[in-house]
Amino acid sequence: MSPHAAEHFAKDPETATSPAPDAAVRASWPRRLLAVLCGVILLVMMGLTVVDVIGRYVFNSPLVGATELTELLLAAVVFIGLPAVSLDDEHVTVDLLTSRLPDWVQPWRKLVLALVTSAVLAVVGWRLWVYGSQIASYNGVTNSLRLPVAPVTWLCALCTFVAVAVTLYVALRDVLRR
Repeated sequence: MSPHAAEHFAKDPETATSPAPDAAVRASWPRRLLAVLCGVILLVMMGLTVVDVIGRYVFNSPLVGATELTELLLAAVVFIGLPAVSLDDEHVTVDLLTSRLPDWVQPWRKLVLALVTSAVLAVVGWRLWVYGSQIASYNGVTNSLRLPVAPVTWLCALCTFVAVAVTLYVALRDVLRR
């Protein structure tokens, strides 16, 4: 992640014009917390990969379970970052016609889009929770390290549910500002 991207990830557009620095700190702490948490997870993944590659090619002894840990951490970092993406309203979009709509339509278009996005995310979160429960019912673990998989699946589901709430909050905030 470039320094500019990290700065954008951690900034808070709501408080750019706010006169009170305390309000800016309060409003941006969730984004900063998520950025730091995702950064730490990425550093751990990088360290695991470096140790695994050095062990594999220099000492002919790869790090046992490195692939499993990397897979679990990758899933975690993607879903932990989802609420931050929702908070920034930075979901991937294609803008072919919507930029030509009148300005007064934009907040309502965003609200409808947020409702659809929230519905899809809610279904994804629900299915992740059900899948995690199924994995827990048969004590599903990873192959090498025997780590339980269900808690990671439940973490992903919870992060998705948080993203639903944040998506709705951001959409309503934008509509009420008009």
